[in-house]
Amino acid sequence: MRMENFDSIVVGAGHAGCEAALALARTGNRTLLLTISLDAIAFLACNPSIGGTAKGQLVAEIDALGGQMGINADQTALQIRMLNRGKGPAVQSLRVQADKNEYHSQMKKVLESEPNLFVRQGEVDKIEIADDGYKIITTHLGLQYRAKSVVFATGVYLKSDIIIGHTRQFIGPNGFKNSATLSDSLAALGIKLLRFKTGTPVRIHARSVDFSQMEVQKGEEDILSFSTMTEKKVENRAECYLTYTTPQTHQIIRDNLDKAPAISGEIKGVGPRYCPSIETKVVRFADRDRHQLFLEPEALDTKEMYLQGFSTSMPADLQLEMVHSVIGLEKAEIMRDAYAIEYDCIDPTQLRPTLELKTIDGLFFAGQINGTSGYEEAAAQGIVAGINASLYNQNKPQLVLKRSDGYIGVLIDDIVTKGTNEPYRMMTSRAEYRLLLRQDNADLRLTEIGRRVGLVSDERWEKYCQKCEKIKKIEEILSQKVKLDEKLETLFAENSEPLPKENPHFADLLKRNNLDIFKIDQAYHLFGDFDKRLLEIVNTKCKYEGYLKQQQDEIDKMLANESVEIPENFDYMSIKGLRVEAREKLSQIRPLNLGQASRISGVSPADISILSILVKKANSSK
Repeated sequence: MRMENFDSIVVGAGHAGCEAALALARTGNRTLLLTISLDAIAFLACNPSIGGTAKGQLVAEIDALGGQMGINADQTALQIRMLNRGKGPAVQSLRVQADKNEYHSQMKKVLESEPNLFVRQGEVDKIEIADDGYKIITTHLGLQYRAKSVVFATGVYLKSDIIIGHTRQFIGPNGFKNSATLSDSLAALGIKLLRFKTGTPVRIHARSVDFSQMEVQKGEEDILSFSTMTEKKVENRAECYLTYTTPQTHQIIRDNLDKAPAISGEIKGVGPRYCPSIETKVVRFADRDRHQLFLEPEALDTKEMYLQGFSTSMPADLQLEMVHSVIGLEKAEIMRDAYAIEYDCIDPTQLRPTLELKTIDGLFFAGQINGTSGYEEAAAQGIVAGINASLYNQNKPQLVLKRSDGYIGVLIDDIVTKGTNEPYRMMTSRAEYRLLLRQDNADLRLTEIGRRVGLVSDERWEKYCQKCEKIKKIEEILSQKVKLDEKLETLFAENSEPLPKENPHFADLLKRNNLDIFKIDQAYHLFGDFDKRLLEIVNTKCKYEGYLKQQQDEIDKMLANESVEIPENFDYMSIKGLRVEAREKLSQIRPLNLGQASRISGVSPADISILSILVKKANSSK
């Protein structure tokens, strides 16, 4: 059988695989993208939405690095909203309800149009490591491909089972073929596997819904897009609806818990804590008499609607009874049954912060195979794995995003340092520097990094430089002093603010609770045609200056530990001053530096103090 050579191979074409393959191809690597089905490329198997709380920040960061997800979401949006609008800027996140079919077809076009990228349908059966370190991939048809680096982004397809009631099918999401033997090949390389579970709700025919009983959820107008490359305003083309379960829904579930695989123990895989099935919610929150549900369109060319919040693995006949008990769904027609899916994934503590396997150089993992959940978490890992596989091919130092760089850094650090015993989901509370890591400044934080690794295009770079220049001009205007005259007195009186004792700078006015950059502009006409989004960035920077400085001071302290590198073959087991648990955990994780070591579960501050002395001594001797 003829063997074909590539610089890199990406296995899996979900959200992680697409970003990894594009990052590799766009940085000059001849790349093969293998997928079980071309129809599953960038498939939105669960809710056809991109973004949401904390996830919107991930999409913006992917875009800032030169990724595709944000562009694709903007182009295929049915509805766009900013979540947590009434809260502070640190937790505001963009969310798009995307057209499921458009999203797939648009991403497929992008992949097919990339000159260095070769898209091929085929199930990968086996991976072998050649004597020269190259990787050999074999498909179920016996075809073989060879590459210096490989990225595994197989999602939830490894030995996956679809479960509905007592029915179990050995298939992948949405009825796609699964991967039957690749798990065994990975295990043969010494890779530790885990078994996780997730699920998806029913799809309902729109004609059978009584929308009059539901609350309309409209999109927002005049709102920013995910991508800085999007020129055209994102339009709202569809509406979503809010409804609720009823006491009857909960009683049906309670009466049939013996038939619920998620409760009875028939499902062995560990499910997501923050996106549980409806039966798990009813048991866990027994005092609640109703739960929110959102009815959302799947695409413009179908009548299927997605019932968010109603994930279940109950038998099909009970699913219909449960749905009919929901407000507005009394006569609902189910088009697709809900299901749970169990699948193999790897223990992510086996990876370096570059997403490269510690035991095999040039072998990278990204997405749900690393124990995470969500399209955005997957794509974020995909772009980092793709960048680092490219740098590996060039024999260059790989990229490690720090927790202070972005949500992507937090995500990767969490899974490779602490591991996860359930599908990991990104949340704003996981990011300790979230006021600095806002969605609106993602490009200001990460575009230079994307440019440095060769992924940010000239066009994107020019836009970034122009944006930086405009922000600088806005800040220069705000640095001017304003006269303490009648106009200022009127502004302060109208906004219930006490007058300053001397002439302030315009920037000082922004620190007042009841004033912002837009009220000042309305009074003084300072900013002309400056983009509203730029004004919002500067407004946040000025208004929260004290808090931002406090977080930056914390980052500087953290970076002091991050700069103390630990030798790769450091012998933790020989350090008698460390507790046994600390020795074992440190030997398993093998942290890159003291900062990462301090975040390992089971390693105490006292352990770090001892380790710090010995590591600095070892580095000094070296």
